Amino acid sequence: MITNAILILLLPLLAFTIQIFIGKRLPRKGDWVSTGAMFLAFFLAVPILIQALSSYDPNFKITQSWEWINFGAVNVTFGIHIDNLTAIMLIVVTLISSLIHLYSIGYMHDDPRYNRYFAYLSIFSFSMLGLILVDGFFGIYIFWELVGLSSYLLIGFWFEKNSAANAAKKAFITNRIGDVAMFAGILIIFTTLGVFNFEEVFRGIADGQLSGGLLTAAGILIFMGAVGKSAQFPLHVWLPDAMEGPTPVSALIHAATMVAAGVYMVGRTFVIYTADALLVIAYIGTITAFMAATIALVQKDIKRVLAYSTVSQLGFMMVGLGTGGYTAGLFHLTTHAFFKALLFLGSGSVIHAVHSQEMDDMGGLRKKMPITFWTFLIGTLAISGVPPLSGFWSKDAILASALEFGMLHPTHMVIFVVTLIAAGMTAFYMLRAVYLTFAGEPRDKEKFDHAHESPLVMTIPLCLLAVFAIGTIWWGWLEHLLIKPELASYASRASQIVVTGGGHADVTHTAHNIAMFSSIAIAGLGILLSTLVYHWKKISAEAWGRRLKPIYTLLWNKYYF
Repeated sequence: MITNAILILLLPLLAFTIQIFIGKRLPRKGDWVSTGAMFLAFFLAVPILIQALSSYDPNFKITQSWEWINFGAVNVTFGIHIDNLTAIMLIVVTLISSLIHLYSIGYMHDDPRYNRYFAYLSIFSFSMLGLILVDGFFGIYIFWELVGLSSYLLIGFWFEKNSAANAAKKAFITNRIGDVAMFAGILIIFTTLGVFNFEEVFRGIADGQLSGGLLTAAGILIFMGAVGKSAQFPLHVWLPDAMEGPTPVSALIHAATMVAAGVYMVGRTFVIYTADALLVIAYIGTITAFMAATIALVQKDIKRVLAYSTVSQLGFMMVGLGTGGYTAGLFHLTTHAFFKALLFLGSGSVIHAVHSQEMDDMGGLRKKMPITFWTFLIGTLAISGVPPLSGFWSKDAILASALEFGMLHPTHMVIFVVTLIAAGMTAFYMLRAVYLTFAGEPRDKEKFDHAHESPLVMTIPLCLLAVFAIGTIWWGWLEHLLIKPELASYASRASQIVVTGGGHADVTHTAHNIAMFSSIAIAGLGILLSTLVYHWKKISAEAWGRRLKPIYTLLWNKYYF
């Protein structure tokens, strides 16, 4: 398995090297090199997941390390760490990246820097795979920065446009703020414990070598890195502007790679967070989920609707992790990767057809683009939390975690209430996007007349992602692998109460039942209201916009951030 992991890591790096140096001289400018490398990486990742599934052991783990730097007392190793979380994330990243590579062949085929685009995709994939596989805070920080650098190249790919160049710089600088804080947190751990390796750090914390306020400070500082990468409040401002990159890049950044990195890192280092640090994570996630959902309500650009939905969904994941729902937060990370990639590639298919991102230029496209419509609808229902699609199970788990936490700590019940409202708004604004894009009469006749379904190289990835967005059959298997019973052996007693709910089985059962009912009800309400406003036209959106003009203006200006 270690050999597979090393090959998975090196394949996209090799593709990047080939594309940069000789890509222009290869047939089809070498698109098959990068695409083939990613598909091969996916096939190499499958045996790792199969081994994890066959062992069906939440403590499944394979590690290997090599000495890298040795300065007497300072010994830094480079290691590969494979566990259940690694196995799942390898499949998620390699599969979605492979499909986005395939989709890009159709979407980007006329671009003059075609080979350079695939080179950037490859180095981006390499960076994320390194982040998943590496063992230790030193290695994770190196790949963390590589993810930031490669995202800068992709967001600013069309740098001739000032908006794209500015968006790339904004993303790069904003992320550096979080990264400096993260570096400070890692330094606290290293100066106290003298090690970077995850297992040794966790053991040192369990032994009490790092505890109390210093451990809380280290955890919050490391979380600040995730605030930047995963676009959490107040460092969320870069992500919507990242839409200036090509649409397949948006799908890659928003689904399986860059924004997932922050949530993944919180999950990977979960045992370092004290109860106070977890509470900070929960409230940051709550604010982010609500704020981004409200902004998405008024967006007219289809990619910006999806961008703010990504910010909001990342907030949901942080709520899950912060309220002790380790499994729930990472489960939603996994399901979200597939349906969000589907939604972004679906929007790319629409943009490819009408040459506009504005939903005011669309309407009636269901007739012209049936495959895009049905797959986009599946992604919409999944993100809205409609059973039995994948998003329902993961979002329900997060709401259950937030409710259970609120029942045990009533002063924090606001986390559940606000998150539930954000879930209802998600269903509303996503159905709004479907109706404005695909339903009704065309609002721009010329664009409608020229619209057509995308080629197979673009629709095949849509269909495959739609299957995973449904995902009812196999998500239960993966959810089991994300249970971490050994948390209690590392975490402090205060942290255990947050993680396990303090052992109140009756509270857990009640919370899950109430959360499931609430989740279905709020999704249904959001869908019904959106249908009344944008499909049946029983409620005038314009009239309500005039009545609530101060609120509309606030949301349109993104709370003036």
